[in-house]
Amino acid sequence: MSKKFIVETSARHVHLTQEHLEALFGKGATLTHKKDLSQPGQFACEERVTIVGPKRELAGVSILGPVRPATQVELSATDARSIGVDAPIRESGDIAGSGACKIIGSKGEIEISEGVIVAKRHIHLTPADAEELGVKDKEIVWVKLDTDGRKAILGDVVVRVSEKFARAMHIDTDESNAVSAPRSLEGEIVEI
Repeated sequence: MSKKFIVETSARHVHLTQEHLEALFGKGATLTHKKDLSQPGQFACEERVTIVGPKRELAGVSILGPVRPATQVELSATDARSIGVDAPIRESGDIAGSGACKIIGSKGEIEISEGVIVAKRHIHLTPADAEELGVKDKEIVWVKLDTDGRKAILGDVVVRVSEKFARAMHIDTDESNAVSAPRSLEGEIVEI
């Protein structure tokens, strides 16, 4: 089996609680499935929102389903700076004390006092994948990206292990652009 894994670019997106979904899109609102994502059970939705910061707004931001226990906005560092929000680099779900913003939907708006982050680059692995690659949950690794003309080794990559995951690394649009990532990209854990 190959020691490589796909590397996907994760663009700006939002995860919503049911309460916030209904505040933005109306009582009883549900997420409309648009397409499946690489992680099992995760999907992009037809619904879009506008994210508003002190400086400007980002319209047409994707919502990912299913609904979550906490609302979270994942932006690139460039996005966060452009709208004037201080978004720390964090693992998904670690939102305590993170950035604040307004979110506007088709039927309402909400203000969140925390929840805006720049997602820490990470690799999703099953326990079998982790064993094969010789890594464990929460381990920090280096990953080599063999792109044309902009090869790179990225540090501070968090390994996330769960039976619910599919083998894939996620980087944001800033990281993807920095290495001129093609549509199909593979990564490999390396020792430094």
